Amino acid sequence: MTQPNPIRRDHQRAALDLAAAGVPVLPLREGKVPFGNCRACTKNACGGRPNMKSAGPCQCPGVCHAWAAATADPGVITSPAWTAAWRQAVAVAYHPGEAGLTVVDLDTPAAVAWARETLPATRTVPTTRGEHWIYRGAMRSHNAVRAGVDIKSLMSYARWLGPGSGRMADLPSAVRDLVVKEETTPSRREVVSSLSGRATWDRTVATGCRHTERYVCTGLGRGLAKVRSHTESGAGSQAFGVARFLAAQHARCPGPCGLDAMGEEIVAAAVSVGVPEPYARRAVANGFETASERAA
Repeated sequence: MTQPNPIRRDHQRAALDLAAAGVPVLPLREGKVPFGNCRACTKNACGGRPNMKSAGPCQCPGVCHAWAAATADPGVITSPAWTAAWRQAVAVAYHPGEAGLTVVDLDTPAAVAWARETLPATRTVPTTRGEHWIYRGAMRSHNAVRAGVDIKSLMSYARWLGPGSGRMADLPSAVRDLVVKEETTPSRREVVSSLSGRATWDRTVATGCRHTERYVCTGLGRGLAKVRSHTESGAGSQAFGVARFLAAQHARCPGPCGLDAMGEEIVAAAVSVGVPEPYARRAVANGFETASERAA
């Protein structure tokens, strides 16, 4: 008879220690991501947690709704509903914003070097690819504020990798300034801004691309659709992700592949749903840069 997996006492113990210090925690499953919602909470059928952006009535005792499940209640952490999760957990995460903290997640050596030259020293924690810089104070979370840099605070989670070293500093304006207001609500009568005379991708600008025109156009079209689908928020982050994905696809091509033209189309898609053009261009440039750093 197969025995159930034992509870990861080290993860649960770390979670309880963090909770005792007032830091809300949650378990992470394989892939170091939150556990999926239970059937009752799938697609927010339960209405969502009371602490989510759109407050809901969910009282599910399970580890549902990702960061919103984070708790500092030892009774919940050791409850039967969380026991199955601890048996499968591969790591512990915490909700920085609720603990009054902000994590600057530096995901590349270049990002770490930038932080050391730009940001005030604070508590640092080594990660597998870079460092977490932890500041005292909470703010809005945002991914890809520049190449290899994410901000994790309110409505986000960070993996617990130990206490780190160094004295924790107060959240500086230099970090807050990284989060530029990305989205504006487009007028129902007109687009916030538009681009004229922009380049478009076709085979004539990709004479060194090893991919077929159909392959490139399909990927680009899907990416543009993703950006345009975010009419309320997130279009800038999508522009970054699409640019990074498309650039990575062409990393081994002899070139040219017409990435500049692709970038113009991504920028135009983001602008069409209300992203300020300077922010859209920066997001696309950072996406291309991140892809080239990873390919190096």
